[in-house]
Amino acid sequence: MSTVNRAVVLAAGRGTRMRELTESMPKPMVVVRGKPVLQVIVEGLRQSGIKELLIIVGYRKEVVRDHFRDGADFGIQICYAEQIIQDGTGRVVSLAQPFCGDDPFLLSYGDILVDPAYYPRLCDLKDAEMSIAVRRSTEIFKGGAVYLNDRFELIDLREKSKPSEATTPWYNAGIYVFRASIFDYVARLEKSPRGEYELTDAIRAMSLGGKRVQAVEITGDWADVRDPEVLAELNENFESGT
Repeated sequence: MSTVNRAVVLAAGRGTRMRELTESMPKPMVVVRGKPVLQVIVEGLRQSGIKELLIIVGYRKEVVRDHFRDGADFGIQICYAEQIIQDGTGRVVSLAQPFCGDDPFLLSYGDILVDPAYYPRLCDLKDAEMSIAVRRSTEIFKGGAVYLNDRFELIDLREKSKPSEATTPWYNAGIYVFRASIFDYVARLEKSPRGEYELTDAIRAMSLGGKRVQAVEITGDWADVRDPEVLAELNENFESGT
């Protein structure tokens, strides 16, 4: 099993879909089930054996820093890097290079909740260049459509496909484990039609370039805390004990 001791969490965005909930805090600090989303992620990473964490901050960065500080209260070593320009999830990954060096690392978006038992499975890279978490979904058009071969390896990745275009049941679940080679791919990124540097474009280039990208299916608890409706559903289920 590959040894992965470091993780990176992207927590720089405001999350405009959260509306007034993020006027005074970044989206990853919105409270779900009694804790900030980001704290749930941090505790899950620590539980799965991650020892060092880099949090990429930006909007209302002081809220994140004041809550987590150096991580001592959470049993994990935490440091920070700031995304100055909000230009997508691609180039921001390069901010992790000084932290990760040549070592593999887990990367999660700061609004993705998952059963921590899946983190070690993703970290077991074997001979793959990276791993990507996927889920079955009937709403592929809401995010990344993941195309896999019969060995459960990535062969293509398409963002925001139209409902009629997505011909796969697999949805990008927003958690990855990378080797240091990802930094070369993000350095070569060009802006997407949305005007952003997309991390998924770098992953797609890696796969199309012949690198092995292993998929790991998430069948347990998972949530993309993307809007007030999802947040309300999570909190309602928690309060009702379901």
